[in-house]
Amino acid sequence: MKNLEDIADRIESRLEEKDQVREVTIKSTRAINRLSGSIVHSIHKGEDVRAMMHEAIDEAHRLRSLLEDYPEMWASGLVEGSLQELAEAAILLALVNDEDVPDPDEMGLPGTAYLLGLGDVIGELRRFALERLREGRPNEAVRYLDMMEELFLVIMRFDYPDAIIPIRRKQDVARSLLEKTRGEVAVALSSAMLQAKLEELSRKL
Repeated sequence: MKNLEDIADRIESRLEEKDQVREVTIKSTRAINRLSGSIVHSIHKGEDVRAMMHEAIDEAHRLRSLLEDYPEMWASGLVEGSLQELAEAAILLALVNDEDVPDPDEMGLPGTAYLLGLGDVIGELRRFALERLREGRPNEAVRYLDMMEELFLVIMRFDYPDAIIPIRRKQDVARSLLEKTRGEVAVALSSAMLQAKLEELSRKL
C-alpha cells in the first residue's frame, strides 16, 4: 500500500483542477445566458446587437476551448442550456434581418443545442407577429407567421428519444403557438378586409 498515498494525491489533484474548471464554466454560461437574453430583448426593441453577439460567440468559443479535455462537462445540461440560448438569439437576429441562419458548426455549437434554440425562436417570432397585429399591420404579421411555419416543419423532422435530444416538448409548444398565431392572423386579416369593404361602400354612398 506504499503507493496508495501517491494515487490518492493524483486523483485529488485532478478533481481539484476539474472543480476549478467547473467554477469557470458556471461563470461563462451565466455570461452567455445574460448576453443572449439581452440580445433577444434588444432585437425586439430594434437596437443594434452586433457587439453583444460577437461577445457572446467569443465567450462560447472560449468555453469550448476550456472544456476540450472535459467532454462530459461540454455535453452537460448547464453548458447546453446556455448554448441553446445563444443559438436562439443568433437565429432570431438572422431571420429578423432577412439573412441566412447561422451555421452551428461555424458558431461552434452542438447540433442539439442549435435545434433546441431553433424551437424557441418560434415563440419569439410569435411576439413579433402579435406586435404587428396590435399595430394594425396584419399583412406584416403574415411574414412572421410564415417564418414560424418554416421553423416548425424543420423541428418536426426530428423524432428521437429524449436521451438523444429532448425536443418533443418544444415541438408540442411550437405546435400550440403556431395554431394560436394562425387563428389570430386570420381573424385580423378578415377584419382588415371587412373594414376596407365598409370604407369602400361608405365612399360610394
